[in-house]
Amino acid sequence: MYVSDIMTAKPATIRLNNTLRDALETMERVGCHHLPVMGTDGHLIGIISDRDVRTALNSPYILRERWQDEELVNHLPVRAMMTPAPIVIAPEAPAAEAVRLMLKNQISCLPVMRDETLVGIITRSDILLAFMNLLQNRNNRHDVPMNHSG
Repeated sequence: MYVSDIMTAKPATIRLNNTLRDALETMERVGCHHLPVMGTDGHLIGIISDRDVRTALNSPYILRERWQDEELVNHLPVRAMMTPAPIVIAPEAPAAEAVRLMLKNQISCLPVMRDETLVGIITRSDILLAFMNLLQNRNNRHDVPMNHSG
């Protein structure tokens, strides 16, 4: 099984200068937890997760009133909270390599790159879904009655 077999192709992305509100709205609209961040030249420069967004809004180090959250959401740029230069993987890499990289680096997704082009994203959810499908296929094969002659 390869990364291309289980990745989400053509993921939603966000631009470097978009705001926290833009990220929140995109994640909600698409139903995702990670957005690759694209630079002005169209190249991948970072990744932002829903955890990054929650951390920015709920930082225990910043004391603020509720109105200031709205100010933050509307003006904080994605570049201020993204993870720059994320670890990436190729679509033809074995899925097990994606799992290894994610576990080793304690991350929950990898942008999938073909040369300089973002072609997908592989997340923990994609891996769990693939694992569940493998188990179901294996169980279905064992449930099929076998014809015994003789």
